[in-house]
Amino acid sequence: MVGTIHHTLPSFPEGLPTAPLVSVNLARLESSDPSESEAFYTACKNLGFFYLDCTGSKLGEEIVQGAEQLHALQQVFFNLPAEEKERYGQSMDKFYAYRYTELDIRDPNGVPLRTENYNLKKDDVLGNCPRLPCHPLISTNQPLFKSYVLNCRAAIDLMLHTLNTHLQLAEGTLASLHRIDHLSGDHVRFTQAPPRPWDDKRISAGEHTDFGSITILFNWLGGLQIRRPDNDEWVYVRPVPGSAVVNLGDALVKFTACILRSNIHRVVPAPGPQAGLMRHSLVYFSRPENEVIMKRLRGGLVDDQPHKEGEEEEEEINSHEWIMRRAYGDLRGIYTSKGLEPRGTPAA
Repeated sequence: MVGTIHHTLPSFPEGLPTAPLVSVNLARLESSDPSESEAFYTACKNLGFFYLDCTGSKLGEEIVQGAEQLHALQQVFFNLPAEEKERYGQSMDKFYAYRYTELDIRDPNGVPLRTENYNLKKDDVLGNCPRLPCHPLISTNQPLFKSYVLNCRAAIDLMLHTLNTHLQLAEGTLASLHRIDHLSGDHVRFTQAPPRPWDDKRISAGEHTDFGSITILFNWLGGLQIRRPDNDEWVYVRPVPGSAVVNLGDALVKFTACILRSNIHRVVPAPGPQAGLMRHSLVYFSRPENEVIMKRLRGGLVDDQPHKEGEEEEEEINSHEWIMRRAYGDLRGIYTSKGLEPRGTPAA
C-alpha cells in the first residue's frame, strides 16, 4: 500500500452525517469480477459518486502515489509569489490557466487571501497540441504529469468500458467518444482554499454538477459534500486513505438519457479540527472529445429510455462548446432528468 499524508493531519470528526458512498475495488474491476462490476454500475445509476479503492491494484497504487507527489508539488506552486503565478493566468488562456478569486479576508500582513486553481490540460501534457506556456515547476515535472494523466485515463477507460457493457451499447461506443490522442477538455486541476467562515449564500452559489464524463478526485481534508437524492440532505464525503472519490458528470447523463446520475455537490469549510488548515484538492476531469456532439446515444438500454418533450428540437453543440458555455456562458446550472436547471455559479 502506497503511503499517504492523511495520518499527518487532524482526523475527520466522528459523528457527522456522511455520504453513503460504496467502495469499488479497482483490482476486482480490472479482473472483471461480476459482483464488483454490478456494484460499480449500481453506484453510477443511484448516486453517481463512489470511492475507488486503489489498494491491491498496480494501476491504483500508481495513481495514489502520483496524487501524493502532485499534492506536494501544488503546495510549492501555490506558495509562490502572486505575480509569478499570475504570469500563467487567464491572460494566457481563459480556462487552462492559473485562476484565483480574492476573498474579503486577509492574511496577517493585510494581503487579501485567495481561492486558487491551476488547470493543466491533458493535450498539453501528452503533446497532442502546441503547449501553452506553463510554470517551470510543471515542465520540469513532465514525467510525473504524464504518468498521472495516463494512469487516470487507464482507470477511466476501464470504467467507460464497464459502463458500455452494462448499457448494452455497441462495443467501443463510449471509448470512441473519449480517445486519449484526440483533443478534449480533460485536465488536471490543482486547488487551494484558505480557511474561511461558513457563508450560506456563497456555499449555495457553488452547488453544481460536473460538466464532463468521469472525475477522479483526491481530498486530504473534509469539506466536500453531496446532496442525498433520497432526502435532499447535505452530507460530508469522508476522505479515505488509498481511495479516490469518483463521480460521474453531466455528459454521461446526457449520452445515456438519464440512466446514469451526475449528483449535485459543493465544497464547505473543513469540519472540526481540520477547519483551520489550508484545503487542497487534486482533480482529474475527463470529458468527451471536443468535436463530439452532446446528444443521447443510440442503442442498448438508451433506446428504452423515454424521450422528453422537445428533446429533438434541442440545440446540438459539440463538447468543447458545451464545456465553455457551462463554465462561462449561458448554460449555467445542474443537469438532471429534467434537463439543465439554472443554479448558481459554475464550478467544474
